[in-house]
Amino acid sequence: MSGKRLRKRFLSVFRSFQSKERCLITTIRDVAERAGVSISTVSHILNETRHVSDELKERVQLAMLELNYKPNALARSLRRKRSRTLGIIVPDSANPYFAEVARGVEDASFDQGYSVILCNSDADPEKESMYINVLAEKQVDGICLVAASSQTIETHLDNVPHLQIPMVLIDRENPNTVVDSVVVENTAGSIKAVEHLLSLGHQRIGCITGLPDLINSQKRSNGYREALKNAGLIVDESLIVEGDFRYEGGYDATKHLLGLNDPPTAIFACNDLMAIGAISAIVSAGLSVPQDISIVGFDDIHLAMFANPPLTTVVQPKYEMGVTAAKILLQRLQTPDLPPKRHLLQTHLLVRESTKAVVHHPIEQNRT
Repeated sequence: MSGKRLRKRFLSVFRSFQSKERCLITTIRDVAERAGVSISTVSHILNETRHVSDELKERVQLAMLELNYKPNALARSLRRKRSRTLGIIVPDSANPYFAEVARGVEDASFDQGYSVILCNSDADPEKESMYINVLAEKQVDGICLVAASSQTIETHLDNVPHLQIPMVLIDRENPNTVVDSVVVENTAGSIKAVEHLLSLGHQRIGCITGLPDLINSQKRSNGYREALKNAGLIVDESLIVEGDFRYEGGYDATKHLLGLNDPPTAIFACNDLMAIGAISAIVSAGLSVPQDISIVGFDDIHLAMFANPPLTTVVQPKYEMGVTAAKILLQRLQTPDLPPKRHLLQTHLLVRESTKAVVHHPIEQNRT
């Protein structure tokens, strides 16, 4: 091919490329021309800054569709001072409980045209604080927070006025109700769990607590104590073992309880992951659930019904907690001056196959 023909071919390809690029870069002026309206009318429709008739809206929307026009979301958010984005921070995104809560936040937000950024703090206060600052820099409109510990909440709340971002606490609360919170009846739920075991004839009931610096963990262990006292029983502190809300914590705590001189005939674990870990420890000790030891959990994660045996547990409305938190946050964006509220959701006991009436003390029999 001669140099002249090669140059001509190159120019042809280049012009074709330029033409395609122009087609890809559609402007608001192109939309206005296609719809037969002014640029300002298109702008008002995109930014919802002035009432425009339905007929004009349809014409502009059709033009945008035909031209494959994509509005600049960042520019719109800067003009409207809203990013239509929320953030949610959880201690452990791999925990099924937090996954269900986060799903509720996401679904309720998406229904209202908001996207959600999920952050995993790993229950690390420093990482949690970093994520709050990152979300603020990203200009999210609000934050749903499942705090790593009760101590970190006060620090975050002191920082909220400076960040000027509304925040809702989920599964956590602060005594002064400085911000909105969504919680469940932890104490009452635990009482229901222990009363169920008492009704089956169990009197030596072990308790695997959660992390001591979480208020909800404290309330669940308080419910355990209260139920025993209401039944006229003395609380045996040796039957209360600290856990960590993980499988391993439930496994290790149960091993300890089984090694006592007078071990329990039933165990109340303050969440389902520890309850499933407890079942594993019991089986590895050559015992069975519930024939030898009954187990009750707290949460009703999806996995609970597929445990072996299916787990009796206190049901938390996890998804509803997320939905409620998102709705509260979106409402506060519309009405910032509303007084903060504590939203309390109910729990109930779901009896499955991990509990039964006490017949004998298998471990004591094995030792004799």
